[in-house]
Amino acid sequence: MPNANDGVPSGVEQCSIVWLPDALGALDTEVRRTFFDLFDVDVTVGELVLPEHMRAWVERYFGSADAVTRQRIVKVTNRWTLDATLFNELRARRPLEARIPAELADELARTAPDPFCEPEYNTPEDVFGRIRGRYVITASNIAKYDGLHGVIVFREHDPLAFDEGLVREMVAVARAWFDRAHEVDPVAVYPLFMWNCLWKSGASIPHGHAQVSLTRRLHYGKVERERRAAEAYRAQIGRRYFDDLFRVHEHLGLGRTVNGVRVYANLTPLKEKETVLLAPAFADDLAQVMSRVVRCLVDELNVTSFNLVAWIPPLAATPEDWSDVPVVVRVVDRGDPLSRTSDFGAMELYAASVVASDPFRVAEVLWRCLGS
Repeated sequence: MPNANDGVPSGVEQCSIVWLPDALGALDTEVRRTFFDLFDVDVTVGELVLPEHMRAWVERYFGSADAVTRQRIVKVTNRWTLDATLFNELRARRPLEARIPAELADELARTAPDPFCEPEYNTPEDVFGRIRGRYVITASNIAKYDGLHGVIVFREHDPLAFDEGLVREMVAVARAWFDRAHEVDPVAVYPLFMWNCLWKSGASIPHGHAQVSLTRRLHYGKVERERRAAEAYRAQIGRRYFDDLFRVHEHLGLGRTVNGVRVYANLTPLKEKETVLLAPAFADDLAQVMSRVVRCLVDELNVTSFNLVAWIPPLAATPEDWSDVPVVVRVVDRGDPLSRTSDFGAMELYAASVVASDPFRVAEVLWRCLGS
């Protein structure tokens, strides 16, 4: 087995996920200990034998044959949730280009009109009616995920034409929808907000929209898993999980606080460019920062299709303890919506995520966009 430290430079000029152990070595002892309370890091080198006739092609596409024959790979695993991500040196060092496919506008034009262009005529409404705003209007989802499941339809057809005003109103309307849905079914107390943009995200209709649902008895499984991880961390380590999670990202240069909202480029991203926001409430302050983050991903980081979710604590008292859990927003790039290649395979579904984008590069662009 090759030594994972082979080829480590004497001084790393710029932080990179594939040289994460070097960045950890620069942290003070307490923060480094906290990092390893949260994460496990493994570094290995993958080797291969390159046929001579492939050398010219490899040098053209990857810069050198050495870059391919010895590839440094870093695996980061969250010890509490078991989220795990593999970063390959070849993938992670690629530049993050801002390039929206030229054909996307034409494809969107071909999809109009759709049911969301006239939602009051072509979509059902919830039993408690519609919530109307200047930029959005609600509908009831015709094929429901759950008993209470609605859609927030943008009045603007283009799903990438959102601005801060739309996002702020969308959050306010979502909160009003949760309140009304809870009045209809007082046992339903666990809210979820989802924003799927374009086909790669799973959105069947390209017209801009978000979704809201309210479930009963227990929060959705992945949200409850995160709450249990926070509870176990407090019991075993004696500190607050989400505070420590943000703290280690912040000390590595991957996290900053923006207008009271904690923002970080995730060390264990589900897929490309995943960014996380932590906030005390699903409210206007969060909506403003959320809008700026997603606009940055679209405008500066080539994101056209994305998934955004807000994990929101329950609306009423529950048997389980939510005191350590903030509102958690996660947003992830899903790739070129016009590409036939899927970004999810067996590894992502059943093992660990394989990610090309370097969180350190994502953070650099985020801080430039957010002015912090």
